[in-house]
Amino acid sequence: MTKQKVNNQEVDEKIDPVQEQAAQEAEAAETDTVAEEQQTATDTVAETDNTPSVEEQVAQWQDKYIRLQAEFDNYRKRTLREKMDLVESGGKDVLTAMLSVLDDVYRAVEASEKSDDITALREGEKLVLHKFEEVLAQKKVTPIAAMGEEFNPDFHEAVARFAAGEDKKGRVIDVVQRGFMLGDKVLRYAKVVVGE
Repeated sequence: MTKQKVNNQEVDEKIDPVQEQAAQEAEAAETDTVAEEQQTATDTVAETDNTPSVEEQVAQWQDKYIRLQAEFDNYRKRTLREKMDLVESGGKDVLTAMLSVLDDVYRAVEASEKSDDITALREGEKLVLHKFEEVLAQKKVTPIAAMGEEFNPDFHEAVARFAAGEDKKGRVIDVVQRGFMLGDKVLRYAKVVVGE
């Protein structure tokens, strides 16, 4: 309740509680709005203070560029080293596999010096050849079929032409040097004589 003067007399006036609460809420909302505006102004000032200057931005970009360039250079050197290691270890793997065949060749030479049995020596040579072919097959080296086949410049290299009749025209009639594939690629072309 508040007191009011009416005709120079104080009169008690009854205030509705709902009106009083609404007045208090309006006053609180006004206070909150002022506080929010002050906070927004403070945040805006803080944001402008945190924005780096142009010189700082240039320095940051230069630092990023230098780091990226160094990282790429390290990557290039690492991959080059890995390729070199792969080439060396690949050659090492093949050579290690060939050493067992070389051991068999040494044994065959020693046996040929001590023995006069031609049949046994031929069997030994065939075994060494078979083992050598197995080692090549393990390394995915396969021979190129040539004898009697149609001449194919993708796999064969013609070293001569020979008249052989109509039925052998364009076909391989002799193999001068065998060709080999490494997987799907030609390792060495087969040198052949082609019929005309």
